Amino acid sequence: MKAIILTAGEGTRMRPLTTTRPKTMLITGGKPLIQYNIESLRDAGIKDITLVVGYKKEVIEEYFSDGSKFGVNINYAVQEGQLGTAHAIGSAEKYIDESFIVLNGDIIVSYDLIRNLIEKYATRTSNNVKSVLTLIEVDNPSNYGVVSTINDKIVEIVEKPAPGEAPSNLANAGIYLFSTEIFDAIRKTKLSERGEYEITDSLKIELENGWEILGLISHEPWMDVGRPWELLKSNQDFLEKMEDDIEGEIEENVTIHGPLHLGKGSIIRSGCYIQGPVFIGENCDVGPNTYLRPYACLCNDVDVGNAVEIKNSIIMDGTNVNHLSYVGDSVIGVNCNLGAGTNLANLRFDDQHVRVTVKGKRVDSGLRKLGAIFGDGVKTGINTSVNPGVKIGNGSFINAGCVLYRDIDSYSLVSTKTNLIVKEIKHKKEDEK
Repeated sequence: MKAIILTAGEGTRMRPLTTTRPKTMLITGGKPLIQYNIESLRDAGIKDITLVVGYKKEVIEEYFSDGSKFGVNINYAVQEGQLGTAHAIGSAEKYIDESFIVLNGDIIVSYDLIRNLIEKYATRTSNNVKSVLTLIEVDNPSNYGVVSTINDKIVEIVEKPAPGEAPSNLANAGIYLFSTEIFDAIRKTKLSERGEYEITDSLKIELENGWEILGLISHEPWMDVGRPWELLKSNQDFLEKMEDDIEGEIEENVTIHGPLHLGKGSIIRSGCYIQGPVFIGENCDVGPNTYLRPYACLCNDVDVGNAVEIKNSIIMDGTNVNHLSYVGDSVIGVNCNLGAGTNLANLRFDDQHVRVTVKGKRVDSGLRKLGAIFGDGVKTGINTSVNPGVKIGNGSFINAGCVLYRDIDSYSLVSTKTNLIVKEIKHKKEDEK
């Protein structure tokens, strides 16, 4: 058994975080998203993995190389142009000579789900079974590709049926097991109305050819991470499973409650209060007198100064959070510098859900608490304040004392226009003369 992971897309809903990296390389729980799927496949016994890459492919290739550090063998297939799921799978055909699993790199699946998929295929009663689809029960079938089944056999696939016309509430989860015959169907697949080669159209061709497709109804946990606040949710889920792992240095008079991961070369200085689960990567310098609250995730080479508070946030490599700052429910890119007294607010005055601009539209995050989203290389001056849900693009500079209430494009210089009034104060003795 082999595997294909699809990781060629840009992830535009994650901007500005994906300006310099694919979405699947965003960090959650101390690892890139895609690494969790690679490890789940490995633990399920699948060692030969092909990554279908495209956008910023060099970031993925540099991190994973041939896969040997992760206990797998990785090949890379380049998808030229974003022409749909069938096109992406077809681009990896030269590396596949046996049955294989297909995963999306940004949908994190468990080891158990993969094992169940393999077992379902292994116990098939007919050699005519060519594919197995993972299915989930949904409340609103109109938002999904929905299947009709007889027992465990799929007999019809309907893409986003009109309300009230869905054949069932079983939706295609986008996690597949295919025999190599799927490539024959892909070659016969025509462009859809969306201008893409859809894998569901390829599956319909299999059904028309009399091949059988099985459905596996799954209740195993899996995460679809598509927007910045979903990155924070997945970070919470992974840190909740974390156990203590201390490799760095902890000075005297540090208080720790709950699980803590502390990487090599990192130090927590005196007076810090750690309320786990908290993840601290390698070569980090934290404190003194810093308060790290649950679900704080500091990646590698992060410096956190005196009297800083960080809660439920992801701070990526090489970022400095200087003294007297607060970071709440936020995602901060690599090599940022938060000047002293920077405050990233996470709660609206009216206590309503925080709204965020995604692909030019205002979207309800569904969250009462959500902070800021910083791209890479953002620098804030002292006493900068950022309102909930604000995004700041890569390489922007925010001058001292600014209060940001809207998104800032990449490579912007932001200043506040003020009138400075200076008056002379006469000396008291001079007034008495």
